[in-house]
Amino acid sequence: MSEAPQSRQLDQETGNTPAPQHTKIDWSNLPENVFKSMEARTASTCAAYLLPTLKEMKAENPQLTLLDVGAGSGSISAEFAQLVGPNGHVTAVDLNPGVIPRAKVVAEQWRVSNISFQTADAYKLAFDDETFDIVHCHQVLVHCKNPWEILREMLRVTKLGGVVAAREGDLETEVMWPPLPGLLKFHHDFEVKLITDRGGHKNAGRQLLSWALRAGAKRDQITTSFGTWTYTEPEDRKMWATSMMEVALGPMLREKNVKAGVAEAEMDEMREAWAEWMNLDEAVMAQLHGEVVIRK
Repeated sequence: MSEAPQSRQLDQETGNTPAPQHTKIDWSNLPENVFKSMEARTASTCAAYLLPTLKEMKAENPQLTLLDVGAGSGSISAEFAQLVGPNGHVTAVDLNPGVIPRAKVVAEQWRVSNISFQTADAYKLAFDDETFDIVHCHQVLVHCKNPWEILREMLRVTKLGGVVAAREGDLETEVMWPPLPGLLKFHHDFEVKLITDRGGHKNAGRQLLSWALRAGAKRDQITTSFGTWTYTEPEDRKMWATSMMEVALGPMLREKNVKAGVAEAEMDEMREAWAEWMNLDEAVMAQLHGEVVIRK
């Protein structure tokens, strides 16, 4: 069985420009239903583009090591731990220490023990060069000011012959039905502002190839694809609407949104629109996601 890779001490005198600030979330205050909505994300649903490569690599090396960057509460990481098998190992890292206890519970629910958790800054991963066979992130780069720097760091800790994989949403491709006024306001104004004001990107998915090249990868090392989030079934609609109401529009970010110029009445209108939308039989939501696999 592969052991957990050891993190290294960071050099405090590198002289590098400080990494852009991340938006931190107080995970301890998230409602249970928000965790459940996030944990509907699995490797099967969110990293299907990577799984054939993972399977091939596992056949050649049963002791695969995988790093999941920005793992959150770890539902994708936990399925990765199942997929690499008992002789492999998954290291799940996140900037927010408050989410790690929840991620450990999720791992127990998945009945996996070949997984470890720690805090990490994606701009400065505390691992030696060429530590992991696979380095993965999902919906991380979209929130970061300089995502190519994160991809460069992910490539650094990937072994020769290994792969870096990323999947990121593209907000400008999002479509909704029916066009409720509160939802139009959310998608045309609020959602984009929420991402971009914090240094993120409204069209991350279509830029993944460009970012991979900027990170130093060669074009013939990169495989690109697009996937789609589609929410039409009642449980899917409820999951997505709940996460929007409780995270983007809930108490956790409400004060920050007000300071950014969003009126409380507007947030209430958008919350009510989401609550209405998730109970409509005709409701549809879809969004394109860019995907890249970089072979080092």
